[in-house]
Amino acid sequence: MLTANMHEAKTQLSRLVERALAGEEVVIARAGKPLVRLVPVVEEKPRRQFGRLKGKIRIAPDFDETPQDIIDSFYQGAIFPR
Repeated sequence: MLTANMHEAKTQLSRLVERALAGEEVVIARAGKPLVRLVPVVEEKPRRQFGRLKGKIRIAPDFDETPQDIIDSFYQGAIFPR
């Protein structure tokens, strides 16, 4: 843990930020008494909104009705027969 007094933190802020970003714990103190901890900001991922596309997607009634000749073309030369 690196502890820097207020005056040092003012003059060396960029260096202290780099050390905090590298994972080191940096504490800023006044007269030797710890006041604040310098930590990197972790951006949160936006929360998923379920049902957001409800009513915007349409699936055709015959979407799973594949003609037999197309199905057979997938099995031509296949290692495992169906």
